[in-house]
Amino acid sequence: MLESILLSTVPVGTFRGNTGLTNASGFFFLRDERLFLVTSRHVLQDEPSGHFPDRLEIEVHTDPNDFGQSTGFSIPLFHDGLSLWLHGQDSAGDVDVAAIEIDRRALPANAVFRAFTPAHLPEDFRLIEVGTSVLVVGFPLGFHDTLHHLPVVRQAVIASSFGLRFQGQGYFLTDARTHRGTSGAPVVMRAPAGTDGLGDLPWLLLGVHSARLDVGKRDLTIDEALGLNCAWYADIVTRLTAGAPFLR
Repeated sequence: MLESILLSTVPVGTFRGNTGLTNASGFFFLRDERLFLVTSRHVLQDEPSGHFPDRLEIEVHTDPNDFGQSTGFSIPLFHDGLSLWLHGQDSAGDVDVAAIEIDRRALPANAVFRAFTPAHLPEDFRLIEVGTSVLVVGFPLGFHDTLHHLPVVRQAVIASSFGLRFQGQGYFLTDARTHRGTSGAPVVMRAPAGTDGLGDLPWLLLGVHSARLDVGKRDLTIDEALGLNCAWYADIVTRLTAGAPFLR
């Protein structure tokens, strides 16, 4: 039996025309029967690095009995010159999370995936303490099971007080070894037994991995990297997808 969490996350390739640019991670989120792909905002646009793709490509499984069967699926980022993705701000400024709706009519009829829903967000933060074990599900440096087209997981722990905005920003910290390509990965923990409404995806969606955190004055020849990462609180996903304009 394949763990359902591995079907929630897909590799995200960014393109400008036919030119491949970067690799990242993303996951499915279902809201009122509307399907969204969630990833980091900087995957879709990053002005400091001059990163301006015009489409994404993800990989979708097409056979529940053979995970070696999959197909690429292209997602445009613009329509009539207007961006199609949703991103938000909070009291501290921009949030590095974006969501873009997937036209389910264009997906293969036999597409196999799992999607988080608003029910997968934690309600009782007391269950999530500093040191709580979590997983980061994604495609570090693009690495994955190339035969079955599945992500890998990194073990992590919550490294700051969950529920408090670290340094006033809308994220918490994780302690995990991560790499480029993990941007947009879901940060999850096993749901407590008896949690309702999760279907066959018994995980809580805590956050969206964004980037490694470092110290500006670190001596690169003496000091190791902190090994800490920013994960934006997952409630931003529910706010982005609530009242999202329908596909044109």
